[in-house]
Amino acid sequence: MKIAVVGLGLIGASVSKGLLDNGHEVYGVDIDQDAINYCEKNKLISKGFSDMGEVLEKCKIVLFSVYPKTMISLTEKYIDKFKKGTIVTDVSGVKKEVVAKMQRLLPPDVEFVGVHPMAGREKIGAEYSDPNIFKGANYIITPTEENSPSALKLLEDIGIELGFKKISYLTPERHDEMIAFTSQLTHAIAVALVNSDKDPDTYNFTGDSYRELTRIAMINGDLWSELFLENRENLIDRIEEFQERLDIIKEALKNNDRKTLITEFEKSTKKRLTLEK
Repeated sequence: MKIAVVGLGLIGASVSKGLLDNGHEVYGVDIDQDAINYCEKNKLISKGFSDMGEVLEKCKIVLFSVYPKTMISLTEKYIDKFKKGTIVTDVSGVKKEVVAKMQRLLPPDVEFVGVHPMAGREKIGAEYSDPNIFKGANYIITPTEENSPSALKLLEDIGIELGFKKISYLTPERHDEMIAFTSQLTHAIAVALVNSDKDPDTYNFTGDSYRELTRIAMINGDLWSELFLENRENLIDRIEEFQERLDIIKEALKNNDRKTLITEFEKSTKKRLTLEK
């Protein structure tokens, strides 16, 4: 197929290379000519373009790998360029509002399906791209009543080609509820943990636990502030639930309550073991 990937950052370039390796013709779109040049030179795309309008009429699938608000504005700008029968998708970490806006915006003969590849790195940019980041990762498709079985099957096949381990279907609303906990809360915790440090000598005494917990504190502020705010109600709920559990540990410490600490530790160990299965 001919596929347009709009946004040649880490995820976009990784997707492009994975699709290219599976025999698709991939047109990369980015406003950054250096990113286009890098992707062409390193054979991550078939050809690069700075103007999205030049490729829309050629492609069966248009995959947005840009910030949600940027996707909306680009779609509005090029709304008359999408050809009939095009499948439009995205890779953003929020879905409820994004899917609703895109499905309202696009014409009836152009279908939008939200997709979330749950993979990434703390680095950003095409130079850090690697389709192997998708191997063994989770891939979420967020259908609505507006979607056809054929479009869902097409994007499921794309996920299989890219090597994702598990492909799940969630409503956009359920997706955002889950992601608030498994992704956004974990990033919020990492950021808060790093920013709470007041000791200039900390870096001399870190171990694996600190490094593993704080790796995702190296975060793209422009992107993640948008994602947090788009899903703020769900995230606030999850932060409050987390604070309740942290308060249990804090009160146990204040009260010299070893029994409660052991109970909490045993509970977390049991829950964490289920992830290994």
